[in-house]
Amino acid sequence: MNQYLITAYDYTDEGATERRMNVRPHHLDGAKELKASGNFVLGGAMLDDDGKMIGSVMVMQFETEEQLEAWKQGEPYITQKVWETVDIKPFKVAAV
Repeated sequence: MNQYLITAYDYTDEGATERRMNVRPHHLDGAKELKASGNFVLGGAMLDDDGKMIGSVMVMQFETEEQLEAWKQGEPYITQKVWETVDIKPFKVAAV
């Protein structure tokens, strides 16, 4: 299994927060499915100093690059323009 650190920052336009909140249930449903299939390791929202969600960090794992690409193509926060930038780096969860 290849693991990835995904760091994604939200758009900052006037409708960005509303868009995030509208899409959030679909994103969370997808995360639950990914957790059940063993692809989702951990994740959560990044917050600004006022506690407002401004992005996300996730650790995901996939058998192949094609599976990673398929996730990107179907991720609601990407397809519905919640995340403006998505940085994906190879990652290895430490075994402790």
